[in-house]
Amino acid sequence: MCRNIRTLHNFEPPATGDEVHAAAVQFVRKISGSTKPSAANQAAFDDAVAEIAHTTRHLLERLTTSAPPRNRDVEAAKARARAEVRYARLS
Repeated sequence: MCRNIRTLHNFEPPATGDEVHAAAVQFVRKISGSTKPSAANQAAFDDAVAEIAHTTRHLLERLTTSAPPRNRDVEAAKARARAEVRYARLS
């Protein structure tokens, strides 16, 4: 469940609202232990996602770094290369 949470800081262009929301959904799913809340819990689930997304946006705005911004395509290629090595050992 939690594997889909990606690093959002220090990318050019900056993380989008959709990326922040997706990470918040994954976080709430992980800590609640539920991928789809019941109707009785839907409002609490949605409120938690909204609050975490809001807080995440504020965090990303306030973080500073001296490192140059990363490129999403380059980082994705590195992740694919690591996965190839990891899964090749399992074969």
